[in-house]
Amino acid sequence: MGQQVNVGIVGCGAISGQYLRTIDRLSGLCLSAVADLDAARAGAVADSHPGVRALGVGELVADPEVDVVVNLTVPVAHADVSLRAIAAGKDVYSEKPLAADTEQARRILAAAGEAGVRVGCAPDTVLGTGTQTARRAIDAGAIGTPIAATATMTTPGHERWHPDPDFYYLPGGGPLLDMGPYYLSALVTLLGPVSSVTGSASRARAQRVIGSGPRAGQTVPVHTDTHVTGVLTHASGVLSTLLMSFDVVATASANIEVHGSDASLIVPDPNRFDGDVRLRGLDDPEWRTLPVSAGYLGAGRGYGLADLAATPRDEAHRAGGLIAFHVLDVMESLLESAHSGRAVAVASTCPRPSPVELASLPQVEPQRQVA
Repeated sequence: MGQQVNVGIVGCGAISGQYLRTIDRLSGLCLSAVADLDAARAGAVADSHPGVRALGVGELVADPEVDVVVNLTVPVAHADVSLRAIAAGKDVYSEKPLAADTEQARRILAAAGEAGVRVGCAPDTVLGTGTQTARRAIDAGAIGTPIAATATMTTPGHERWHPDPDFYYLPGGGPLLDMGPYYLSALVTLLGPVSSVTGSASRARAQRVIGSGPRAGQTVPVHTDTHVTGVLTHASGVLSTLLMSFDVVATASANIEVHGSDASLIVPDPNRFDGDVRLRGLDDPEWRTLPVSAGYLGAGRGYGLADLAATPRDEAHRAGGLIAFHVLDVMESLLESAHSGRAVAVASTCPRPSPVELASLPQVEPQRQVA
């Protein structure tokens, strides 16, 4: 991966554990400092990682030993933390979404451009072998000319298992903004940017009942759309049909299918890094699983950060700010279309990220691993 990059993490909640495991095992990344509004959480991470310092947020973003700030705060805080890090001259890698809305996200990209620093953003699941093997098949002409795609994410509702599901049903929540970044990032990676959208949305119930934990039986008011569907017109002319729902009991649909003039392709769950890619041609009697042919082997959360660190500064890293902004813009445009009843042109675009060759990133030697 070249020169080692020192990482500072802001936000030590549940998702940080997955990033910490990736940073601990990749030789190009070194955890330097952590920060959290709950000082005890930051202290616990520092205690489990000898040599790592627990700092305040302001101290961490200004720390000269930190090369890149990983922003794992809640979405409403993403813009503030990222802008503070950029102002301190740091590269930034953020959990999804890039910001709570495109206005804030635009400020992040503009500030980064002026400061000459880089912005990366999850989801980085598209860098794994699942999506990348599917992309290689499409690019090699295995399905002929791409015509259409479907993307389906359904669940009867996170309140059935989540002990504190309130934020899923507040403005800024809902199935589209919660899970849409995974599916849309995959569609853009596979088929290129989206030029216009037509959407519809609904909410089946005014409240939800918590099904587990100490609040089981309590109700949660619903303030956002819980079923969103639409058609995305890609700049290439491909039409993708999207279904994101907290109102569907079950489905047998594939997470993503891509249909071409010669064959159809089943793409694995975009919330995972791996999974089987299956192809069926016009004359094939059944689906066949394609061999793994592209993507980072054994990838986990934080490989987008590793990709940023490994990419020369004069080249575009893959899980970048432009695709994250475009995905956020597509989601906002889809909701605008659903509420206005008209098609909406997507103002932004982005380059299709470069493919990932089949590779394993260098691992930390066993004697260097943190206990």
